[in-house]
Amino acid sequence: MTLHRRDFVLLGAAALAAPALVRSAKAQELTLRLHHFLPPVANVHRHFLMPWAQKIQAESQGKLRVQIFPSMQLGGAPPQLFDQARDGVVDIVWTLPGNTPGRFPKVEVFELPFVADPRARPNALACQEFAQTHLREEFADVHPIVIWAHDGGVIHSNRSVTKLEDMRGLKLRFPTRQAGEALRALGAAPIGMPVPQVPEAVSQRVIDGAVVPWEVVPSIRLQELVSHHTEILGTPTFYSATFILAMNKARYAAMPDELRTVLDANSGMVAAEMAAKPWDDQGPLVRAQVARRRQNTIVQLSAEEKQRWIEATRPVVDNWIAGSRERGFDGAAMLAEARGLIAKHGA
Repeated sequence: MTLHRRDFVLLGAAALAAPALVRSAKAQELTLRLHHFLPPVANVHRHFLMPWAQKIQAESQGKLRVQIFPSMQLGGAPPQLFDQARDGVVDIVWTLPGNTPGRFPKVEVFELPFVADPRARPNALACQEFAQTHLREEFADVHPIVIWAHDGGVIHSNRSVTKLEDMRGLKLRFPTRQAGEALRALGAAPIGMPVPQVPEAVSQRVIDGAVVPWEVVPSIRLQELVSHHTEILGTPTFYSATFILAMNKARYAAMPDELRTVLDANSGMVAAEMAAKPWDDQGPLVRAQVARRRQNTIVQLSAEEKQRWIEATRPVVDNWIAGSRERGFDGAAMLAEARGLIAKHGA
């Protein structure tokens, strides 16, 4: 076959255009790296982050993928996660605002003692709804996918706690600044640390236990390290901690429109519903396993004893409200709104 000069020109143009077509097709496919601090056996990894990523992949017809890196596999320490998302070290992080105490004061309203519902779903939906109105500035350095709070936390310790006096001098790991202040008000010796450090700290008797929800207990083998667990039942419960799934702003802005639409459809209240499930579904199963297999002691505070704890921690709430005025927001109004949203979603 003889090729004329015109044919060479056309073939050359086609060859140059082909890479552009490939690049265009690839531009509509995207993989986001999600970094977090718990191991892959953790309930939140298996029952929220993985299903959430799979849902996004399915709804984008495989074009948007979320690759999850648990156990700080991409480097750094848990308190650095938020800044990793902010700085673009990773695309998305799952972290606790409480890992950097005092940095995010408004979201602490859900972490105050005896504010939260004992169930995760009301706390998660209330926190996300509150965030849409009040937390945009607080988390302006990232694109928040969802902000939520877990169910009621439990005291896990190496000695029995059935009354206020039993808390005296008990060295307990706390997850947030307000939980730490509440423990101090109850007479305990609060010690802050990321939750992956708890097993070693308990084993070396640096701490006597920790306050965490049931859901996280197996992932840090806490049921093997302590044998006493104290629940504070009813609404409001002792404490909750807040979480954020945060994305790098530039990475979010650069997403193709069709993929951003899929991510947005799985953000906010939709994601909050999904996020609550590991605590509400898995927490009771963990509790039952601890009671049956380990034969650990699980107790609940009496109503009268719980009231003593509420009174003892009231100054923590008052101090947060006073501090909010110094930081330029009305903490009393925000607290009233947070309580109202928890009641609304708990009804």
